[in-house]
Amino acid sequence: MGASSRNTPGKEDTVETKLYVGTEEGLFSLSNAGGSWQVKEQGLQPWEIADLVQVPGSSNEVFAATRGDGVWFTADGGATWRKPCYGKRGPGKVHCLELDGSGQLYAGCEPIDLFVSSDMGQSWRLIDSVWSEPWVAEVSYPNKKVEPHLRDLAIDPRNGTTIYAGLQVGYMLKSKDGGSSWKVLNQDLDPDVHVINLNPHNPDTMVVATGGDGARRGETKGRALYRTDDGGESWTPVGLEFEQTYSQPLIRHPKDPNVLYSALAVGNQSRWKAPKFADSAIIRSTDGGRHWERLDGGLSETSTGFAEALAFDEQQPERMFAGFRNGEVYMTESCGESWRKLDVKLPSITRLAVAA
Repeated sequence: MGASSRNTPGKEDTVETKLYVGTEEGLFSLSNAGGSWQVKEQGLQPWEIADLVQVPGSSNEVFAATRGDGVWFTADGGATWRKPCYGKRGPGKVHCLELDGSGQLYAGCEPIDLFVSSDMGQSWRLIDSVWSEPWVAEVSYPNKKVEPHLRDLAIDPRNGTTIYAGLQVGYMLKSKDGGSSWKVLNQDLDPDVHVINLNPHNPDTMVVATGGDGARRGETKGRALYRTDDGGESWTPVGLEFEQTYSQPLIRHPKDPNVLYSALAVGNQSRWKAPKFADSAIIRSTDGGRHWERLDGGLSETSTGFAEALAFDEQQPERMFAGFRNGEVYMTESCGESWRKLDVKLPSITRLAVAA
Protein backbone atom coordinates (compact mmCIF):
# COMPACT_ATOMS: atom_id res chain seq x y z
CA MET A 1 0.00 0.00 0.00
CA GLY A 2 1.36 3.39 -0.89
CA ALA A 3 0.66 6.83 0.46
CA SER A 4 -1.60 9.47 -1.00
CA SER A 5 -2.06 13.14 -0.22
CA ARG A 6 -3.99 16.10 -1.55
CA ASN A 7 -3.71 19.80 -0.95
CA THR A 8 -5.95 21.17 1.78
CA PRO A 9 -4.47 24.44 3.06
CA GLY A 10 -5.38 25.49 6.56
CA LYS A 11 -4.72 28.63 8.49
CA GLU A 12 -3.11 26.53 11.24
CA ASP A 13 -0.32 25.40 8.92
CA THR A 14 1.55 28.71 8.80
CA VAL A 15 4.67 27.36 10.56
CA GLU A 16 6.54 24.66 8.69
CA THR A 17 6.53 21.33 10.53
CA LYS A 18 7.98 17.94 9.65
CA LEU A 19 6.21 14.85 10.95
CA TYR A 20 7.87 11.43 10.89
CA VAL A 21 5.30 8.64 10.59
CA GLY A 22 6.21 5.02 11.23
CA THR A 23 3.87 2.50 9.64
CA GLU A 24 3.58 -1.23 9.07
CA GLU A 25 5.08 -0.61 5.62
CA GLY A 26 8.01 1.69 6.26
CA LEU A 27 8.53 5.29 7.33
CA PHE A 28 7.05 8.44 5.80
CA SER A 29 8.06 12.07 6.30
CA LEU A 30 5.25 14.62 6.05
CA SER A 31 5.67 18.38 5.72
CA ASN A 32 3.26 21.29 5.64
CA ALA A 33 5.61 23.56 3.70
CA GLY A 34 3.50 25.69 1.40
CA GLY A 35 0.44 25.46 3.59
CA SER A 36 -0.66 21.89 2.88
CA TRP A 37 0.42 18.53 4.27
CA GLN A 38 2.32 16.36 1.81
CA VAL A 39 4.36 13.15 1.88
CA LYS A 40 7.90 14.36 1.21
CA GLU A 41 9.99 11.22 1.79
CA GLN A 42 9.43 7.54 2.32
CA GLY A 43 11.82 4.72 3.08
CA LEU A 44 12.57 1.50 4.95
CA GLN A 45 9.90 -0.40 3.04
CA PRO A 46 8.62 -3.02 3.67
CA TRP A 47 9.64 -3.08 7.35
CA GLU A 48 7.24 -2.33 10.17
CA ILE A 49 8.55 0.64 12.18
CA ALA A 50 8.21 -0.12 15.88
CA ASP A 51 9.75 3.06 17.33
CA LEU A 52 11.33 6.40 16.43
CA VAL A 53 13.92 8.44 18.34
CA GLN A 54 15.08 11.88 17.26
CA VAL A 55 18.57 13.05 18.16
CA PRO A 56 18.13 16.09 20.46
CA GLY A 57 18.87 19.37 18.72
CA SER A 58 18.91 17.87 15.23
CA SER A 59 15.57 17.72 13.44
CA ASN A 60 16.99 15.70 10.53
CA GLU A 61 18.69 12.97 12.59
CA VAL A 62 16.36 10.11 13.52
CA PHE A 63 16.77 6.47 14.56
CA ALA A 64 14.11 3.98 13.46
CA ALA A 65 13.51 0.58 15.01
CA THR A 66 12.43 -2.08 12.52
CA ARG A 67 10.75 -5.34 13.43
CA GLY A 68 13.22 -7.48 11.55
CA ASP A 69 16.28 -5.54 10.36
CA GLY A 70 17.61 -3.74 13.41
CA VAL A 71 18.10 -0.02 13.91
CA TRP A 72 18.43 2.39 10.98
CA PHE A 73 19.49 6.06 10.92
CA THR A 74 18.83 9.10 8.75
CA ALA A 75 20.86 12.31 8.82
CA ASP A 76 18.83 14.09 6.16
CA GLY A 77 15.26 13.99 7.42
CA GLY A 78 14.35 10.65 5.87
CA ALA A 79 15.66 11.20 2.33
CA THR A 80 18.19 8.40 2.82
CA TRP A 81 18.67 5.72 5.49
CA ARG A 82 21.58 3.54 6.54
CA LYS A 83 22.12 0.78 9.07
CA PRO A 84 25.07 1.99 11.22
CA CYS A 85 26.08 -1.51 12.34
CA TYR A 86 25.66 -3.14 8.94
CA GLY A 87 27.50 -6.47 8.88
CA LYS A 88 28.08 -6.46 12.63
CA ARG A 89 26.35 -8.03 15.60
CA GLY A 90 23.39 -6.04 16.87
CA PRO A 91 19.65 -6.00 17.51
CA GLY A 92 17.38 -7.61 14.94
CA LYS A 93 13.64 -7.50 15.62
CA VAL A 94 13.43 -4.26 17.62
CA HIS A 95 10.34 -3.10 19.55
CA CYS A 96 11.62 0.01 21.35
CA LEU A 97 14.45 2.54 21.46
CA GLU A 98 15.58 4.90 24.22
CA LEU A 99 18.32 7.55 23.99
CA ASP A 100 19.60 8.67 27.39
CA GLY A 101 21.13 12.00 28.35
CA SER A 102 24.69 10.79 27.81
CA GLY A 103 24.04 9.65 24.24
CA GLN A 104 23.71 5.93 24.93
CA LEU A 105 21.13 4.29 22.69
CA TYR A 106 19.19 1.31 24.04
CA ALA A 107 17.21 -1.19 21.96
CA GLY A 108 14.65 -3.66 23.33
CA CYS A 109 14.04 -6.72 21.19
CA GLU A 110 12.02 -9.82 20.35
CA PRO A 111 12.72 -12.35 21.77
CA ILE A 112 13.55 -10.60 25.06
CA ASP A 113 16.96 -8.95 24.78
CA LEU A 114 18.44 -5.55 25.58
CA PHE A 115 21.25 -3.92 23.59
CA VAL A 116 23.11 -0.66 24.18
CA SER A 117 25.27 1.43 21.84
CA SER A 118 27.66 4.23 22.84
CA ASP A 119 28.51 5.27 19.26
CA MET A 120 25.20 6.11 17.58
CA GLY A 121 24.40 2.52 16.68
CA GLN A 122 27.68 1.66 14.97
CA SER A 123 28.34 -1.11 17.50
CA TRP A 124 26.18 -2.77 20.11
CA ARG A 125 26.69 -4.52 23.43
CA LEU A 126 24.23 -7.13 24.63
CA ILE A 127 23.09 -6.59 28.23
CA ASP A 128 22.67 -10.27 28.94
CA SER A 129 22.05 -9.70 32.65
CA VAL A 130 18.35 -9.27 31.84
CA TRP A 131 18.21 -13.06 31.72
CA SER A 132 19.78 -13.38 35.17
CA GLU A 133 16.34 -12.63 36.60
CA PRO A 134 14.64 -16.08 36.66
CA TRP A 135 11.23 -14.57 35.94
CA VAL A 136 12.25 -13.63 32.39
CA ALA A 137 12.42 -17.27 31.32
CA GLU A 138 8.78 -17.69 32.40
CA VAL A 139 7.40 -14.83 30.29
CA SER A 140 5.08 -15.92 27.47
CA TYR A 141 2.99 -14.26 24.77
CA PRO A 142 -0.57 -15.33 23.86
CA ASN A 143 -0.06 -15.12 20.09
CA LYS A 144 2.42 -17.82 19.10
CA LYS A 145 3.35 -15.89 15.96
CA VAL A 146 4.95 -13.30 18.27
CA GLU A 147 7.64 -14.21 20.79
CA PRO A 148 7.89 -12.65 24.27
CA HIS A 149 9.66 -9.31 23.91
CA LEU A 150 10.87 -6.16 25.59
CA ARG A 151 8.07 -3.72 24.75
CA ASP A 152 9.23 -0.40 26.22
CA LEU A 153 12.14 1.27 28.02
CA ALA A 154 12.46 4.28 30.31
CA ILE A 155 15.60 5.71 31.91
CA ASP A 156 15.75 7.93 34.98
CA PRO A 157 17.15 11.28 33.74
CA ARG A 158 18.72 12.03 37.13
CA ASN A 159 21.47 9.45 36.83
CA GLY A 160 21.06 7.24 33.75
CA THR A 161 21.65 4.11 35.81
CA THR A 162 18.03 3.40 36.75
CA ILE A 163 16.37 1.57 33.86
CA TYR A 164 12.80 0.33 33.52
CA ALA A 165 11.86 -2.34 30.97
CA GLY A 166 8.32 -3.43 30.11
CA LEU A 167 7.94 -7.09 29.16
CA GLN A 168 5.27 -8.70 27.00
CA VAL A 169 3.57 -10.26 28.81
CA GLY A 170 5.51 -10.18 32.08
CA TYR A 171 5.20 -6.96 34.12
CA MET A 172 8.31 -4.76 34.39
CA LEU A 173 11.98 -5.06 35.24
CA LYS A 174 13.97 -2.39 37.09
CA SER A 175 17.72 -1.95 37.34
CA LYS A 176 19.37 0.59 39.63
CA ASP A 177 22.94 -0.14 38.53
CA GLY A 178 22.90 0.45 34.79
CA GLY A 179 21.71 -3.02 33.89
CA SER A 180 24.06 -5.15 36.00
CA SER A 181 21.17 -6.55 38.06
CA TRP A 182 17.38 -6.49 37.82
CA LYS A 183 14.24 -7.00 39.89
CA VAL A 184 10.64 -7.65 38.88
CA LEU A 185 8.01 -4.96 39.51
CA ASN A 186 4.66 -6.74 39.74
CA GLN A 187 2.86 -5.40 42.80
CA ASP A 188 -0.76 -4.52 41.84
CA LEU A 189 0.23 -3.96 38.20
CA ASP A 190 -1.23 -5.43 35.02
CA PRO A 191 1.31 -7.83 33.47
CA ASP A 192 0.72 -6.51 29.93
CA VAL A 193 2.87 -3.35 30.11
CA HIS A 194 2.90 -1.30 26.90
CA VAL A 195 4.32 2.16 27.71
CA ILE A 196 6.31 3.53 30.66
CA ASN A 197 6.22 7.31 31.15
CA LEU A 198 8.35 8.93 33.86
CA ASN A 199 7.69 12.39 35.27
CA PRO A 200 10.91 14.23 34.28
CA HIS A 201 10.72 16.44 37.39
CA ASN A 202 10.19 13.47 39.72
CA PRO A 203 11.08 10.21 37.96
CA ASP A 204 9.94 8.06 40.89
CA THR A 205 6.45 9.05 39.75
CA MET A 206 5.36 7.35 36.57
CA VAL A 207 2.29 6.25 34.65
CA VAL A 208 2.11 3.11 32.55
CA ALA A 209 -0.27 2.13 29.78
CA THR A 210 -1.12 -1.56 29.61
CA GLY A 211 -2.97 -3.99 27.39
CA GLY A 212 -5.27 -4.92 30.27
CA ASP A 213 -4.66 -8.66 30.08
CA GLY A 214 -4.81 -9.01 33.85
CA ALA A 215 -7.92 -6.84 34.06
CA ARG A 216 -9.83 -9.00 31.60
CA ARG A 217 -8.80 -12.10 33.54
CA GLY A 218 -9.98 -10.53 36.79
CA GLU A 219 -6.47 -10.71 38.25
CA THR A 220 -5.83 -6.99 38.79
CA LYS A 221 -7.81 -4.17 40.37
CA GLY A 222 -7.38 -1.73 37.50
CA ARG A 223 -8.13 -1.58 33.81
CA ALA A 224 -5.71 0.05 31.36
CA LEU A 225 -3.65 2.65 33.26
CA TYR A 226 -1.57 2.56 36.46
CA ARG A 227 0.40 5.12 38.48
CA THR A 228 3.23 4.89 41.02
CA ASP A 229 4.96 7.42 43.28
CA ASP A 230 7.67 5.11 44.61
CA GLY A 231 9.60 4.00 41.55
CA GLY A 232 7.31 1.07 40.79
CA GLU A 233 7.34 -0.64 44.16
CA SER A 234 3.55 -0.22 44.41
CA TRP A 235 0.89 0.80 41.89
CA THR A 236 -2.52 2.47 41.92
CA PRO A 237 -5.02 1.89 39.09
CA VAL A 238 -6.11 5.09 37.35
CA GLY A 239 -8.38 5.84 34.42
CA LEU A 240 -11.24 4.00 36.07
CA GLU A 241 -13.61 6.61 34.64
CA PHE A 242 -13.61 4.42 31.51
CA GLU A 243 -14.58 0.79 30.84
CA GLN A 244 -11.92 0.22 28.18
CA THR A 245 -9.05 -2.06 29.28
CA TYR A 246 -6.51 -1.54 26.46
CA SER A 247 -4.17 1.45 26.19
CA GLN A 248 -1.17 2.02 24.00
CA PRO A 249 0.24 5.51 23.43
CA LEU A 250 1.06 7.56 26.52
CA ILE A 251 2.70 10.95 26.16
CA ARG A 252 3.38 13.89 28.47
CA HIS A 253 3.07 17.58 27.64
CA PRO A 254 6.56 19.01 26.94
CA LYS A 255 5.94 22.09 29.11
CA ASP A 256 3.63 20.74 31.83
CA PRO A 257 4.50 17.27 33.21
CA ASN A 258 1.11 17.01 34.92
CA VAL A 259 -0.66 16.83 31.55
CA LEU A 260 -0.74 13.41 29.89
CA TYR A 261 -2.56 11.89 26.91
CA SER A 262 -3.40 8.31 26.05
CA ALA A 263 -5.77 6.26 23.90
CA LEU A 264 -8.09 3.48 25.04
CA ALA A 265 -9.92 0.59 23.40
CA VAL A 266 -12.08 -2.33 24.46
CA GLY A 267 -10.52 -5.77 24.83
CA ASN A 268 -7.48 -6.40 22.70
CA GLN A 269 -6.83 -6.23 18.98
CA SER A 270 -8.60 -9.53 18.26
CA ARG A 271 -11.90 -7.94 19.41
CA TRP A 272 -11.66 -4.86 17.18
CA LYS A 273 -14.10 -6.16 14.59
CA ALA A 274 -17.59 -5.18 13.43
CA PRO A 275 -19.99 -4.07 14.69
CA LYS A 276 -18.38 -2.49 17.75
CA PHE A 277 -14.83 -2.19 16.53
CA ALA A 278 -12.41 -0.74 19.07
CA ASP A 279 -14.80 1.68 20.81
CA SER A 280 -11.70 3.82 21.24
CA ALA A 281 -11.11 7.19 22.87
CA ILE A 282 -8.31 9.71 23.21
CA ILE A 283 -8.11 10.86 26.83
CA ARG A 284 -6.28 13.54 28.84
CA SER A 285 -5.18 14.01 32.44
CA THR A 286 -4.26 17.39 33.91
CA ASP A 287 -3.25 16.16 37.38
CA GLY A 288 -0.37 13.80 36.69
CA GLY A 289 -2.52 10.84 35.69
CA ARG A 290 -4.82 10.64 38.70
CA HIS A 291 -7.98 11.59 36.79
CA TRP A 292 -8.81 11.50 33.08
CA GLU A 293 -11.29 13.02 30.63
CA ARG A 294 -12.34 12.05 27.13
CA LEU A 295 -11.54 14.37 24.21
CA ASP A 296 -14.33 14.44 21.63
CA GLY A 297 -13.93 17.55 19.48
CA GLY A 298 -13.63 16.37 15.88
CA LEU A 299 -12.96 12.73 16.81
CA SER A 300 -16.47 11.26 16.56
CA GLU A 301 -15.59 9.32 13.42
CA THR A 302 -12.52 7.69 14.96
CA SER A 303 -14.09 5.56 17.70
CA THR A 304 -14.18 2.47 15.49
CA GLY A 305 -10.44 2.72 14.94
CA PHE A 306 -7.54 3.20 17.32
CA ALA A 307 -4.95 5.96 17.80
CA GLU A 308 -1.83 3.84 17.92
CA ALA A 309 0.47 6.88 18.17
CA LEU A 310 0.41 10.37 19.69
CA ALA A 311 3.08 13.05 19.44
CA PHE A 312 3.59 16.67 20.49
CA ASP A 313 5.18 19.43 18.45
CA GLU A 314 7.60 20.72 21.09
CA GLN A 315 8.14 23.94 19.14
CA GLN A 316 4.39 24.61 19.28
CA PRO A 317 3.25 22.64 22.33
CA GLU A 318 -0.43 23.37 21.80
CA ARG A 319 -0.13 21.26 18.61
CA MET A 320 -0.20 17.48 18.69
CA PHE A 321 -0.87 14.65 16.28
CA ALA A 322 -2.69 11.32 16.46
CA GLY A 323 -1.92 8.47 14.07
CA PHE A 324 -4.53 5.75 13.56
CA ARG A 325 -4.32 2.13 12.52
CA ASN A 326 -6.31 2.90 9.38
CA GLY A 327 -3.58 5.25 8.17
CA GLU A 328 -5.30 8.52 9.06
CA VAL A 329 -3.58 11.40 10.87
CA TYR A 330 -5.42 13.94 13.01
CA MET A 331 -4.02 17.21 14.36
CA THR A 332 -5.04 19.56 17.15
CA GLU A 333 -3.88 23.14 17.67
CA SER A 334 -5.60 23.40 21.06
CA CYS A 335 -4.03 20.64 23.19
CA GLY A 336 -6.83 18.28 22.21
CA GLU A 337 -9.92 20.46 22.52
CA SER A 338 -10.63 20.20 18.79
CA TRP A 339 -9.11 18.05 16.01
CA ARG A 340 -9.08 17.95 12.24
CA LYS A 341 -8.06 15.19 9.87
CA LEU A 342 -5.06 15.80 7.63
CA ASP A 343 -5.63 15.09 3.97
CA VAL A 344 -3.13 12.25 3.78
CA LYS A 345 -3.61 8.48 3.65
CA LEU A 346 -0.86 6.11 4.80
CA PRO A 347 -0.45 2.45 5.67
CA SER A 348 -1.40 1.41 9.21
CA ILE A 349 0.39 3.82 11.56
CA THR A 350 2.60 2.59 14.41
CA ARG A 351 4.62 5.62 15.59
CA LEU A 352 4.84 9.41 15.27
CA ALA A 353 7.63 11.91 15.95
CA VAL A 354 7.67 15.65 15.24
CA ALA A 355 10.96 17.16 14.14
CA ALA A 356 12.22 19.56 16.81
